[in-house]
Amino acid sequence: MSDKKKIFVGNLPWKATEDDLRNHFQAYGEVLSVKIVNDQYTGRSKGFGFIEMDSGESANKAIQGLNEKPFLERNLRVSLAQERSPR
Repeated sequence: MSDKKKIFVGNLPWKATEDDLRNHFQAYGEVLSVKIVNDQYTGRSKGFGFIEMDSGESANKAIQGLNEKPFLERNLRVSLAQERSPR
């Protein structure tokens, strides 16, 4: 059974790329996926995204190490992602 965890990342700078985020989070463990959420009409970043880490341990380390810390001139908001409720 995999222990992978999804992390919510908010307050992203507009210029941040998925590669920037992957590189930033890799210091805390293996990054399985990165998704910056974009507006469907403009294509611009909505300022948040999700990172999937290989384990709960690396996710917790990333949250502890990166929450409220500067990244490209903005302080990130990093927490465990909440499961979406069915619509």
